[in-house]
Amino acid sequence: MGVSDKLLHAVVDAAEEKKAHEIVALNLQGISLVADYFLICHGNSDTQVLAIATEIRKRAEQLGARVRLEGMDTARWVLIDMGDVVAHVFHRDEREYYSLERLWSDAKAVEFA
Repeated sequence: MGVSDKLLHAVVDAAEEKKAHEIVALNLQGISLVADYFLICHGNSDTQVLAIATEIRKRAEQLGARVRLEGMDTARWVLIDMGDVVAHVFHRDEREYYSLERLWSDAKAVEFA
């Protein structure tokens, strides 16, 4: 398992721990130079969005990833850039509007056991 795979698994675990909804991981390898993986999920309140984003940041930093956060001030769409993995934590109302899964529809979803 590569570094980006380990980071992705840690980020998914963090999102699951904070009860994120509809967690989707997209494999962007060979499709985009932006990142190897996108994680997309949502929370049902500003508080939950912030809790998910904070836990993802904490887990990524524990693995030694450099983390950049954007959107924590509004908690509508928090972008967590960890280099090879980029997490998008939406507020429920914003996720459907931006529809990143549709935008990146040529990326394959990553299955987790």
